[in-house]
Amino acid sequence: MGGDVLSQEEIDALLNAYTSGNQEDIPGPPEATGPIASDYNFSRPSKFNREQLRTLEVIFDNYSRELTSFLTGYLRSTVEIEVINSEQITYKDFSMSLANPTILSIVDFEPFKGSIILEMSSNVGYAIIDRILGGQGLPLSGIRELSDIEKILLERVFSQMLGLIPEAWEKVAVVNPRLTQIETNVQFAQVLPPNEMTALITLDVSVGSAKGFVNFCIPHVVIAPISQKLSSTNWFSSAEDYDENSHYKQQLEYRLENTFVDVSAVVGRTTIMVSDFVNMQTGDIIPLDSYINSNFSVMVGNLLKFNAKPGISRGKNAVQITSLIRRED
Repeated sequence: MGGDVLSQEEIDALLNAYTSGNQEDIPGPPEATGPIASDYNFSRPSKFNREQLRTLEVIFDNYSRELTSFLTGYLRSTVEIEVINSEQITYKDFSMSLANPTILSIVDFEPFKGSIILEMSSNVGYAIIDRILGGQGLPLSGIRELSDIEKILLERVFSQMLGLIPEAWEKVAVVNPRLTQIETNVQFAQVLPPNEMTALITLDVSVGSAKGFVNFCIPHVVIAPISQKLSSTNWFSSAEDYDENSHYKQQLEYRLENTFVDVSAVVGRTTIMVSDFVNMQTGDIIPLDSYINSNFSVMVGNLLKFNAKPGISRGKNAVQITSLIRRED
């Protein structure tokens, strides 16, 4: 109660103010001290802090580099992908921002309960389909529904894209995303309550001349069990543990050692005229630029790596490596 009792100076100031008629001299209530209350919107509760969103950006930045390499080789086209934004929004706002028709993939984010959404711009989706079918990778001039064949083609691409996610998430959790369905109508993709808060990660994608976006909509309820791990402290402490004797090095060596490469032994080469090739018959002989005692060139992919001699091993044609061709040679 001591704080509510006026001092003698305050009493005198009040009496003087009323006597003089000057209301401005009346002292006001003391200024509030301590923490200031802020408004809280219960319809849009904040579930992701800035550090968690930043960690998701780092995860998907690593993922975008892997996805760029995959799509560049898969489509035989120039592909550029980068993370441009991360924010938290309600699922209602996300679904209302989508065009109709659109390309939505509903993904089970195993082992966690629930699904995440992968949304791809129609421009990018149709450019990918065009490249797969042998085109130049041009987007459609107008938006239309996907055909059944186009859905099948995109399902294969999405399955490959999801296969790259576990490696990007391995420092946070072991995940196994699995594609369940593709939808083109937003109304059929209401897998979450409208007010459910989600983290929206936006990737800027260029496939040849086609430009668009790929959005990952991740509900908080799905990754709530690992939300504490989405911090920079946990991320960088995990990175420091990956030294030369770590599990990471062992996994890297294992993947390299179990990678398949094409190896071919070149017996010899020659050049002939097209007319001779067209008129070639059974029993014709083609002279090569090598001799019976010449070394074979052993190619690893398109790279010349070894010299070898022909022979037989266990009843099969074989070559024996005689020398290693170093890069400086």
